[in-house]
Amino acid sequence: MSTHPQHGGRTGEEVGRTIDHLVREATTRLLAAGVASPGPDAESLLAHALGRDVGDVRRARLLGERAPEAVETAYRALVTRRADRVPLQHLTGLAHFHGLELAVGPGVFVPRPETEVLVQLALEAVREVRGPVVVDLCTGSGAVALALAAARPDARVGAVELSPEAFRYAEDNRRRTGLPVDLRRGRAQEAFDDLVGTVDLVTCNPPYIPPDAVPVDQEVRDHDPALALYGGGEDGLRIPLELADHALRLLRPGGVLLMEHADAQGVSLPRALLAQGWTEVSDHLDLAGRPRVSRAVR
Repeated sequence: MSTHPQHGGRTGEEVGRTIDHLVREATTRLLAAGVASPGPDAESLLAHALGRDVGDVRRARLLGERAPEAVETAYRALVTRRADRVPLQHLTGLAHFHGLELAVGPGVFVPRPETEVLVQLALEAVREVRGPVVVDLCTGSGAVALALAAARPDARVGAVELSPEAFRYAEDNRRRTGLPVDLRRGRAQEAFDDLVGTVDLVTCNPPYIPPDAVPVDQEVRDHDPALALYGGGEDGLRIPLELADHALRLLRPGGVLLMEHADAQGVSLPRALLAQGWTEVSDHLDLAGRPRVSRAVR
């Protein structure tokens, strides 16, 4: 436990504010602002301000530890921004995904827990394949590609991203993790022509939101890049189907496509994939029980 800081000329009300008091105060403020997970967010922001982990913050709360004045000031500023619905991950610069700690921020889509279903389905798809060749289209921060490379060290994993801002995060995450992903920048619809007909698995979390379906989540609507959100066409499936068409070229016979989609596209995307010539098309629910990932076989 750290020693208590000197509080000098601070008022009696301010002296003795503990880490527990700060977290409870922040939780109340974030709850009032409509933040979905006010308690965990309050702890995560204080851990970030302290340069410690959340477990340390929880122990410090129990032990009655006080935060240094400079940390308290920085923490209140972070809580204000979170109350304004700036994403937690933009404030800490980190997102946790499938056991990895990834750099994220403005200009890149923040990986979501529901996308871990895509990773699990991908690992199942290549469970019996030795040294599988995997391509992740629209990789963003690199989350899916890096998670697969971490789980299957024998795999040859490639990933592509169009946005220069997102690509920089993917490069940074490849360096941070040290995982051997063949990362390329460009249009996913044209990527990896050197692998045509040889790929075992294509994963893709594409932009898929219909143009008239503005996201309800304020963090998504105001902070995730539009390039990563809107799929084009009346139903949001123009870009996903372009990517599926390219996946038909990349995959070997029997190869698998796994594509994330909006919960409202759990029927329309599989139907469109069947019309494109895919076989064994099925759809899979996320952990909240909503349609989330379509699976199809070349």
